[in-house]
Amino acid sequence: MTNDSRYPLLASIDAPDDLRALPEDRLEELARELRAFLVESVARTGGHLAAGLGTVELSIALHYVFDTPDDRLVWDVGHQSYPHKILTGRREAMGTLRRAGGLSGFPKRNESPYDTFGVGHSSTSISAALGMALAARHTGAARKAVAVIGDGAMTAGLAFEALNHAGDLHANLLVVLNDNDMSISPNVGGLQKHLGRVLSGKFYSTMREGGKSVLRHVPPVKEFARRAEEHMKGMLVPGTLFEELGFNYIGPIDGHDLPGLVRTLRNLRELEGPRLLHVVTRKGKGFAPAERDPLAYHGVTAFDPQTGEAPKAPAAGPTYTQVFGRWLCDMADRDPALVAITPAMREGSGLVEFSERFAGRYFDVGIAEQHAVTLAAGLACEGLKPVVAIYSTFLQRAYDQLIHDVAIQNLPVLFAIDRAGLVGADGATHAGSFDLAYLRCIPNLVVMAPADENECRRMLSTGFHHDGPAAVRYPRGRGPGTEIETGLDPLPLGKGEIRREGRRVALLAFGSLLTPCLEAGEALNATVANMRFVKPLDADLVLDLAERHDVLVTAEEHAATGGAGSAVSECLAAHGINIPILHLGLPDRFLDHATHEQQLTECRLDAAGIRRSVQEYLDGEGAHCQIAQSRLIS
Repeated sequence: MTNDSRYPLLASIDAPDDLRALPEDRLEELARELRAFLVESVARTGGHLAAGLGTVELSIALHYVFDTPDDRLVWDVGHQSYPHKILTGRREAMGTLRRAGGLSGFPKRNESPYDTFGVGHSSTSISAALGMALAARHTGAARKAVAVIGDGAMTAGLAFEALNHAGDLHANLLVVLNDNDMSISPNVGGLQKHLGRVLSGKFYSTMREGGKSVLRHVPPVKEFARRAEEHMKGMLVPGTLFEELGFNYIGPIDGHDLPGLVRTLRNLRELEGPRLLHVVTRKGKGFAPAERDPLAYHGVTAFDPQTGEAPKAPAAGPTYTQVFGRWLCDMADRDPALVAITPAMREGSGLVEFSERFAGRYFDVGIAEQHAVTLAAGLACEGLKPVVAIYSTFLQRAYDQLIHDVAIQNLPVLFAIDRAGLVGADGATHAGSFDLAYLRCIPNLVVMAPADENECRRMLSTGFHHDGPAAVRYPRGRGPGTEIETGLDPLPLGKGEIRREGRRVALLAFGSLLTPCLEAGEALNATVANMRFVKPLDADLVLDLAERHDVLVTAEEHAATGGAGSAVSECLAAHGINIPILHLGLPDRFLDHATHEQQLTECRLDAAGIRRSVQEYLDGEGAHCQIAQSRLIS
């Protein structure tokens, strides 16, 4: 993929050892080639761009100074790690990024020894790198441990838990705070605002570095200046906070000054104990469209690398996320008690319009899922009606709060759970594969799975009006294109519906799999039920289907173990009914990145796969089921 004539220096780098063999005065030339190659590569495949453009120099400097992979380098989240991938032997494979069988969009341990820790969720890097540093201490190894964390990820409590522990242990750990004012949604919180306003400001940086330069040859005045600086830091900047946690704080320094980065990292590599280097970078650096609008270039589809423009997608109906955003504004117009909460996912969860129209009723808590849920509980205690907009994979981080702070108190909090099921190119770390299993076991909680866009809107109303906690889990992307009603009418609680009458076999579809089940049902001449509710399960419908059919088949875009199908089996067992039942769902393994369609096909959850699975089950179990002589497919 690399054009040697366009990227002659980069083409010679197949591993960090090649990088470390370069003379230092050629690193800036390498940075120019790497940045251009990154734009060209992501333009072909799509992926995360703006954050990586900001870490080109930092990636080069870290691999140049540290003896990777023996020295452990841990990237937080991974959005910023594409330059790292390119420098660590994966340059030629970048054309496969986020595609089936290709490179992951995140660091992944089984992809490269340079990916020391697999990530996908934010704020884990300091904890992981601390573990590696403590392991080195335990074994007597001389290797170093470095965590690279963005200012957005630093807003999470997990990051501060790790900082607090590392300082207390005096661990040999370097934390690089990549301050690029970059997170998926605009950063929030008092610390972030203070850090951004003062620590990265020209006044403090100029005063500190310029003052040191002028006074370094005058020892008495230099000592006075040092004390004045410490006093000013205590008043103005959070550098003192890190130092009180036990870290030696250095910075801020220019994250695009390669000679300065290399010099500083070399010094820090020789120091012992916990150190925090504050590096200021520019998101989208070197690519004008991304510099102007870094949020738009956080995650991109394929685009023209010359203009930054992506091909216009054909007109289509709204995504489930957009359906939620529209419902939220409509319900907020009707009910002034509605408030909305998001853990730093305003754009991804469809809250932009709501945040602009109802600013006083909108709360972005930063990357703090636990706080988001307990905040909602507190609001509900005072008579408000909170809606927590959260991805399925991120709600896992607030499970204790979901149980203890919401469900035990039976508080009316609505969870709008986006990205339920498979998520395509983002892979296993972002898939919502487990929410039905971990939600349906919680008392007091209503759990719903819409089959189409209109049902999603009505289920949101159902959950909002329910006097207790409720969850609506819906997939990424668009639904089957069902016309959406403008009203806000709820659905009858706990009631499914039969969408197709057939014979012998009944398909019980939960959520997004209704459409392929209907197609498979035509081929199988099977009954198809849209179950709608996972909890409370429509037991009357299950029992009716069991009485009138020889075999039941459940289908869900969720782990088959413990999911909605398991609820059906429990219902039948509780009523003493013994009937053959086949559970279709996600297999008991983590699925690699691919397109959503490829993932469904791999799991046999598309129409053809469902049909084939049912027929194979009938062929294999026919004698036991006493239907061996009745083939449902000619």
